[in-house]
Amino acid sequence: MKTNKIVFTDIGKAELQAFEINGCPAEQEVLIETAYTAVSAGTERAGLMHMPNQADEVDGGTFPKIFGYSCVGTVKATGSGVRHVVPGDRVIGYWSQHSQYNLLPGKRVVKIRHDCIPSEHAVFLFIAAFSAAGLRKTRLEFGESAMVFGMGLLGALAVQLCRIAGAVPVIAADLSEDRRRLALELGADYAMNPNDRDFARLAKDMTRGGRGVNAIVEVTGLSIALKQALDVVAPMGRVSLLGCTRVSDTPIDFYQKVHRPGVEIIGAHTNARPHVESYPHHWTHRDDIEALMDLTAGGRLDLSKILSETYAPEEAPEVYRRLAENRDFPVGVVFRWK
Repeated sequence: MKTNKIVFTDIGKAELQAFEINGCPAEQEVLIETAYTAVSAGTERAGLMHMPNQADEVDGGTFPKIFGYSCVGTVKATGSGVRHVVPGDRVIGYWSQHSQYNLLPGKRVVKIRHDCIPSEHAVFLFIAAFSAAGLRKTRLEFGESAMVFGMGLLGALAVQLCRIAGAVPVIAADLSEDRRRLALELGADYAMNPNDRDFARLAKDMTRGGRGVNAIVEVTGLSIALKQALDVVAPMGRVSLLGCTRVSDTPIDFYQKVHRPGVEIIGAHTNARPHVESYPHHWTHRDDIEALMDLTAGGRLDLSKILSETYAPEEAPEVYRRLAENRDFPVGVVFRWK
């Protein structure tokens, strides 16, 4: 059967192309008719611009490339070994593609159990699992202070999760005034500009006794942001590296900033997690998605403010041209396939 997919054909260029796809799933596969796919701007821009330090399957690769993270749609068909979903179910497919149909292993398909969650919101739940993992690894306890550097999609989600987890205060940092405003709408107690004079002192002053921030989620992937995070973290604090640092161009005094104050720097790539069974501070993708689904259905996680713009797949060339040029790309972008 035919399916249309968004393809990165060269640096900074994307097209919608037709492909053949197997319409008869194998024993453990699920065929999804896609309704929405979500854009993960940071990683997709890295692939689009052929930047270093991407996933193994992309590093050193050549164009064309097909990206995508999360889809929501309806089960079209299942293999004989799939029991947890049936045709007609509304589902999330993770590690999917920007494609009209997605054929995925059944283990990467999660049924949407709550009718109250719109599909265009549910499509962000897998990406929210990235933010959840980054925050879990800080071992944040309620009453501790938390800070998020970078208010893109992952950062905006992380701010809400800090508040849900009981952080006091929740501090956001971003260069964009619009994104700082969004952070406050999402529950941040303070939103700061990292370029402000005395940024580190002011951030520490917001914490109890001016001691510094207990748990930090660094989402930008910029080495300057890591340096600033180390300037504001409390002694014995934890810094989770959720963003992918592709270029390291800022020197850091690790003795004074990490070793001596006993600070932990924690790698938080989304695949650095268990694949079968969750344990404290380290959950599987599926368990995080299920938990985030319940938080959304219960009104605690608000994805309505995350969704920024919706496009038809035919608009992909312009959408990715805008992403390539980094022209104020929106926080939450989805493609509507159906």
